[in-house]
Amino acid sequence: MNKWLKTILFLVVSVFLTRFIPFSSLFRNLDTMIHEFGHALATLLLSGKVLRIELYADHSGVTYSTMLTPGRSILVSLAGYISASLFAWLLFYLYRKGRHMWGLGIITAIALVSLLLYVRGEFGMLWLTGFIALNVVIMIFGAKIVKFYYLFLAFLTLEESVLSAMYVGLLSWTQPSRAGDAANLAQQTFMPAMFWGTLFALFALWCAKGALALFFRKESSSGRTSRARSLSK
Repeated sequence: MNKWLKTILFLVVSVFLTRFIPFSSLFRNLDTMIHEFGHALATLLLSGKVLRIELYADHSGVTYSTMLTPGRSILVSLAGYISASLFAWLLFYLYRKGRHMWGLGIITAIALVSLLLYVRGEFGMLWLTGFIALNVVIMIFGAKIVKFYYLFLAFLTLEESVLSAMYVGLLSWTQPSRAGDAANLAQQTFMPAMFWGTLFALFALWCAKGALALFFRKESSSGRTSRARSLSK
């Protein structure tokens, strides 16, 4: 089967199945946190100032920042969707290497930094506090479920990174002025919103293909190892 078609079909099935997991909707804010943290990090790296981040119950968010050099704001606008897509890929890379505890630690560290320094607003602060507490409890006491919990977060992050990019890509064609970062980039450059929205969607799919390739490779190698052990008995 074509790798792109396989990626899309697996994502569709994954989105459908994870909807049946209790409270999965709450965890979908993880992708929003990474997206907004990507904006904030780019702002800091480009000598700007992050004013605050707000996370909302509908899985949306916004980062308020200031830049002394207008041209650098283009990179800040690009950072959100690109960071979210690359981070999802990173989570599957760490899983492939058997470093899911590292991945969970990185997620928790980003959440803690966001809570202490940038996120304001009742929902965002409450969500981050609960998420951090749950992660710490699972890392300390949940040795038997930490791998499955990590995969749950990884797949939700991957799904949301693709769905949000596809959504903004669709808006960039149908309602360009409402296309979020794509609309901001259209205002700052000579390229229309549909160009940036399509770019975000394609980049997210490319990262998803790479992430799922790592996942299937990991599962295949685990299966071969198990069979080898069975034969040796």
